[in-house]
Amino acid sequence: MKILILGAGQVGSSVAASLAREDNDITVVDTNSDLLIGLQDHYDIRTLQGLASHPDILAKAGAEDADLVLAVTDSDETNIVACQICHNLYHTPTKIARIRSPEYLAVPELFNNDAIAIDMLISPEQIVTDYIERLINHPNALQVLDFADKKVQLVAVKAFHGGPLVGKPIKDLRHHMPKKDTRVAAIFRNGHPIFPRAETVIENDDEVFFIAASENIFSVMSQLRRVDKPYKRIMLAGGGLIGARLAKALEHNYNVKLIEVNAKRAEFLSEELSNTIVLHGDVANEDILREEDIDKVDLFCALTNDDEANILSAMLAKRLGARKVLSLINRASYVDLIESSNIDIAISPQQATIGSLLAHIRRGDIVAVHSLRRGAAEALEAVAHGDRDSSLVVGRRIDEINLPPGTTIGAIVRGDQVIITHHDTVIEANDHVILFLINKRHIEQVERLFQVGFNFF
Repeated sequence: MKILILGAGQVGSSVAASLAREDNDITVVDTNSDLLIGLQDHYDIRTLQGLASHPDILAKAGAEDADLVLAVTDSDETNIVACQICHNLYHTPTKIARIRSPEYLAVPELFNNDAIAIDMLISPEQIVTDYIERLINHPNALQVLDFADKKVQLVAVKAFHGGPLVGKPIKDLRHHMPKKDTRVAAIFRNGHPIFPRAETVIENDDEVFFIAASENIFSVMSQLRRVDKPYKRIMLAGGGLIGARLAKALEHNYNVKLIEVNAKRAEFLSEELSNTIVLHGDVANEDILREEDIDKVDLFCALTNDDEANILSAMLAKRLGARKVLSLINRASYVDLIESSNIDIAISPQQATIGSLLAHIRRGDIVAVHSLRRGAAEALEAVAHGDRDSSLVVGRRIDEINLPPGTTIGAIVRGDQVIITHHDTVIEANDHVILFLINKRHIEQVERLFQVGFNFF
């Protein structure tokens, strides 16, 4: 696939890095030559310096025969104009734009081929806000991913000493919960993947990914670790787009305090938010945290645009008694650093965003993609089409399908029915199939499995 990425910032660079490892022809456009040189030094991609909304730059970048344009510059207007030009001049099949302004997002009817020609809008801030909100609703989880219109969830938890299944094989899960079916999709132990089998013993501190019908998630989580009390008091450090949206989403169900260092922004937020206490101050100021009873806070979320401020404030909040702390981390190199610290959850905005884009790039009928473990693993939802003659999966049992190494099919959604798969489960046409790949290098093999042969048509 020929992909044109406009913008080499954090989102554009992360997507380029992810897709460069696969068989894609990628060109990245940006005005910053240093960012482009850094990408060229690490990946086999083409770069072009220039303004992404200028027709001549788009022409030089190869927009004429691009299959997909991904406009993710820091300017909404640049992204909009670039997509419109690609539509009008080159009839680019798929155009995706990053739109940050809530004023644009509030009018979705603007974006269609009869108005502004954009096929898909992405708002990294909204994606991250939704991601954190799911974690708040599942206090024990490290990650919560939705599939098939939220009928199925894939959840990552850390197994703790004292959990009913810790020290026991996976096959015991069925004995503990005979009426609630689930499947362990993967286990990561000391950062390394372990392909789960019935005899695999779950150890203390294992990161366990399991899949189940959404209504069974809490029951399964209780088998792997102590059940944490629901959050009540939440403190947000940073009142930017993510902090403000999260406060608005939470303030009617939780006791929310928000700390913002910019006085004008703090005043604006105090008027915009109805049930949130907005404080003006430094998120890493120990006196402010103590005055606001940080030791009574259930969850502290460090959400500024500064990685260092997020890390330091989250570590300080934890030391001062916050029950659990979460931090946004943009630099991949920092994630390894804080995994050994006392920060409970680290979120990469780029990795959370990439999944929304990958569903439009994957071949076959892929409707949802989630990038996991900093891009090394992937979970996806694919729709099976065809029949036994035209498809490599339809009409076949799971153990008959030639799955790549480290790939598991965890669940099938058939209409409104959630089926947790076993070796003898047969896939039918139009099933939504949830897969987990320990190593995303095998993604092309999975894509081929869900492509139908020409004889189907």
